[in-house]
Amino acid sequence: MSQPNHTLVQRLAFWGIPLSLAVMSLKLLAWWVTGSVALLSDGLESSVNVTAAVVAYFVIRYAQRPADDDHQFGHHKAEYISAVLEGVLIVVAALLIVKEAYAGILQPALPEAPWLGLGINGFAGVINAVWATVLIRVGTANRSPALKADGHHVMSDVVTSGGVFVGLVLAVLTGYAILDPLLALIVAVNILWQGYKLITSSLGALMDKAVEPEEEVAIKEAIAAHSAGALGVHDLRTRRAGAAAFIDFHLVVPAMMTVGQAHDICDRLEDAIKQAIPGASLAIHVEPEGERAHGVKVQIEG
Repeated sequence: MSQPNHTLVQRLAFWGIPLSLAVMSLKLLAWWVTGSVALLSDGLESSVNVTAAVVAYFVIRYAQRPADDDHQFGHHKAEYISAVLEGVLIVVAALLIVKEAYAGILQPALPEAPWLGLGINGFAGVINAVWATVLIRVGTANRSPALKADGHHVMSDVVTSGGVFVGLVLAVLTGYAILDPLLALIVAVNILWQGYKLITSSLGALMDKAVEPEEEVAIKEAIAAHSAGALGVHDLRTRRAGAAAFIDFHLVVPAMMTVGQAHDICDRLEDAIKQAIPGASLAIHVEPEGERAHGVKVQIEG
């Protein structure tokens, strides 16, 4: 696991602002030349992207500030707040699309200059697809919930654009104008689902969700491989906050072991776990053999 690149995350968050403005402008231009309800809906979602990009940038900057007297464990959780907000904005965008689609169903009309509008909107969709892929990959690799959420938000916009493109092509080729608002309605349902998933996952992280299962396995393997001299480990607890992982456990040592020897074991364990889990912050409680142990236990080999 590599060390998070905070500079790259912050730069991508910044460039998301002008890029989202450019994409929104293209989509609104496509709506202006066609009068399509679906294209207007797509433009409405992109306007939310602009707000989300601005929020994500400032929240990421705040979350990367070092720990201080008021926030002694850092500011990492601010990114989850941004992710929840983005999820809410996605839902708002979907509801706006539903409203416009409903009006279009009541009074369906074929768009004007559809191919020009589709060309403009398609170009904006390609830009979004590339950008969303970059944001999701970098956000995942660098454990930035806000950047990853922004990427998923933009990707939901890509889904919208794809649905709108198909709907308008079908509407123009068949002459059934109602296909335009109907497909916009279907896309809105998908966006609602994406927003729901984003909100629930971010709220789970705000509630001190444990590290991922594969990370816990890596922690236990590091303990087993680098705890020579100790007798056992128990009460292993973890929680994830953005790029940071907080880990604490009790280390059982022989009753006659000196403080210096126990400290050496702790140093080895800390180095090994931080190598396996970049950004980890550890609290190791040393206790002598014979103390009562409860909770999660890690077997020490050899």
